[in-house]
Amino acid sequence: MRIAIGGISVENSNFSPVPTTLPDFTVLRGDELLVGERYLGGVAQSHGVEARPDLTPGGVHVEFAPTLFARALPGGPLAADTYGALKTELLERLAAAGPVDGVYLDLHGAMYVDGMEDAEADLAAAVRGVVGPLPIIATSMDLHGNISAAYVREIDLLTAYRTAPHRDALETRQRAVRLLVRAIQEGLRPRIALVPIPVLLSGESTRTDVEPGQSLWASLAEVDAVPGVLDASLFVGFAWVDEPRAHAAAVVSGTDQAVIEHEARKLAQAYWDARHAFKFGVPAGSTDECIAWALRDNENGVFISDSGDNTTAGGVGDLPLVLERLLAHRIPSAVVGGLTDAEAVAACWQAGVGDAVETTVGGKLDTTHGQPLPVRGQVLALFDGDADKGRQAVLQVGAVKVVLTERRTAFMRIADFTQVGVDPLAHKIVVVKLGYLFPDLLRVAPKAYMALSPGAADQALTRLPYRRIARPMFPLDGEFTWQAA
Repeated sequence: MRIAIGGISVENSNFSPVPTTLPDFTVLRGDELLVGERYLGGVAQSHGVEARPDLTPGGVHVEFAPTLFARALPGGPLAADTYGALKTELLERLAAAGPVDGVYLDLHGAMYVDGMEDAEADLAAAVRGVVGPLPIIATSMDLHGNISAAYVREIDLLTAYRTAPHRDALETRQRAVRLLVRAIQEGLRPRIALVPIPVLLSGESTRTDVEPGQSLWASLAEVDAVPGVLDASLFVGFAWVDEPRAHAAAVVSGTDQAVIEHEARKLAQAYWDARHAFKFGVPAGSTDECIAWALRDNENGVFISDSGDNTTAGGVGDLPLVLERLLAHRIPSAVVGGLTDAEAVAACWQAGVGDAVETTVGGKLDTTHGQPLPVRGQVLALFDGDADKGRQAVLQVGAVKVVLTERRTAFMRIADFTQVGVDPLAHKIVVVKLGYLFPDLLRVAPKAYMALSPGAADQALTRLPYRRIARPMFPLDGEFTWQAA
């Protein structure tokens, strides 16, 4: 069998003022997709397909045809010309690959293209147009994707992450490929049942490691085992985009239409019934409240998430509000990782290590929610960085170390700090522009709080100017009755 692989994976907030363009993407083309663990090294090999095209345990020849895979940090609306260029190249490479038995699309699910509605449906329809009606199309997605009927009509199999904070990205890709190989091998033609759920919650309030999310996502494995079902998924959706498909959803793939519809309705009803129980996994409050709580704690290394400027949810990453409040509270020590400001980084590089700098930091990209903050500090370190972060500078401002980056980035791992010479746990407070902490930080954080700060990823969804989402929607429209159908 021949399976084409590729995709465009990005999460876009139309509440962000900064567009996502081609330089924001890491693009793999052709055989570049076959290097490392993302596909053949981690997906196919783990299910008996060797890193080079070879035999499955059942003796079926599998040849993978790599096309294009593009991935970017969550950001503002994807520029139409960037999407058009990536889509065109993917389709050209897919056509050049020749006949295939299946296609595996590696997507996020919350791609928002400027001027377009339902970008994943557009991409899936275009792929179907190239390969024709017979090949099976399987996709894997983030559980924060937004799923529409138009999208699922174009594909045959769908699976999604089952953990948030995410720990199963590779496992989810493996599951999608395994199900695709099985469907081709056994001559199955899967179907998909979708039940949209009129609930729109943030990812931070729908974690899968605390209740009720823990039980809801744990139940998916039981649904997988039902005869006639191949895979079950629950989608929280992506709240920071104003599109009709922005809502939760239950999706079940399988071979028995009646069974998958029944199971999808059960999952959707369970999610709806649990809607009031979803809470933030950590104490949440205003920025000043979170700083006060952290100062009362005995531990060092207390994390505060600047959630409104969460760069993993489309936040710009340059709002200096939390830094300003840290300086106002005269905290003993803190580190902010990281604040996006190419101009401030350039000023630090011009001054050099050890020298004083007077500049402004932040507030240059998202002027709706912040203004540049004047600071005077000492340059502690300079780093060339990498393609994602660009150049970096560590600036000591009072008792606060500010890690400045040229490019929008997310400090999700301890290594993001240590690679610029900063031990975050040696400071009283550690500020990150995230929502929930990612697993590597969660593992070491003695305490964590969430600042309900303003920004493009505002946790207070009622403050966002929604115009196009489906109504009614919980909790934006208060209480109403609904039954899964």
